[in-house]
Amino acid sequence: MPAENDQVPAPTPFGSMTVDAAILIGLLGLLGYWSLQVLGPFLTVALWSAILAVALYPLFDWLARQLGSRRLAAALITLLCLLVVIGPVTWLGFGLIGGVEMLLQKLGTELPLIPLPPEWLKGWPVIGEHLHRFWTTAATDMKAILIDVAPKLKPVGGKLVDIAGGVVFGLLQFIAAIIIAGFLFSPGPRLVDSLTAFARRILSDRGEEMVQLAGNTIRNVSRGVVGVALVQSFFAGLGFLAAGVPAAGFLAFLALLLGIIQIGPAILLIPIIIWSWLAMQTTTAAVVFTVYMLLVGLMDNVLKPIVMARGVATPMPVILMGVIGGTIAYGISGLFLGPIILSVVWALLVAWVQHDRVVATSGQPSAVSKSTLR
Repeated sequence: MPAENDQVPAPTPFGSMTVDAAILIGLLGLLGYWSLQVLGPFLTVALWSAILAVALYPLFDWLARQLGSRRLAAALITLLCLLVVIGPVTWLGFGLIGGVEMLLQKLGTELPLIPLPPEWLKGWPVIGEHLHRFWTTAATDMKAILIDVAPKLKPVGGKLVDIAGGVVFGLLQFIAAIIIAGFLFSPGPRLVDSLTAFARRILSDRGEEMVQLAGNTIRNVSRGVVGVALVQSFFAGLGFLAAGVPAAGFLAFLALLLGIIQIGPAILLIPIIIWSWLAMQTTTAAVVFTVYMLLVGLMDNVLKPIVMARGVATPMPVILMGVIGGTIAYGISGLFLGPIILSVVWALLVAWVQHDRVVATSGQPSAVSKSTLR
């Protein structure tokens, strides 16, 4: 037994284990920071590669079964994606550059003026007289309005130039991501198993569910939102070129942007259709252009149910924040990357909250069928 005069050391506010844990956490945080600094330039390409591999894996798996060769299937999909990027996406990107340059030239030199309306417009029944008066007012007063507004728009144009200037770099990132994704198709199942094991380590029994939900969201958003918007804007751009619409590439890029944020290109196509009836030489050409544009505007209603397993549950404000924030952070590639990332985060958060509510009310965790996540 200890002697009565032996003193027990007073407890210190920080024990040795606490100090060791703090040092370990600090070292891990420092290593993580250094790793992010090293991997930062490659992070966007790595994310794009993973997204492309997840989104296109069902197509790769089907094509590999048809051809009997996984390498040949991966090569064909990679080549197809490169053709899409080098063709339509490049045209849309450089259309943005051309549109911004034209806008800045107009603001810097001459102001765009609205021409006076034709006299035959008054002969339209019911609305002709009112439309002619409104058009005349806009044409005569627009110059004074633009003189006041143009200097204020120049800083915005400068920001647009910065974004448009990153188009070439963004396209190079796309190409690199496509090539890397081509090498991820074959080992895809093993990579998913490793990721699932890692998620189980962190999230216990919900790890596999979260991995499957993330993959399902990536496929839905990348194919049903970004993919459909790309197809729709490309065909809209072809119509603009065929009809001789000024700044066709820039307008097609605007149609792409409206499609991604789920507003739809209708608010852009309707004024262009009205323009076609006023500018085209023959009524037949205007009718053909109108029918074509209406088909393009309805294209998403047909394609989305085909390419999407489930509807996109991500609210439009979340996708809009992803588009704006992604474009500001990563340039032109962030236009596509931002909404996909935020959609995955949103889906995981919603699933987590709903799971906690079910557990709180029933006392048992909810079982999510794997068939709904594939």
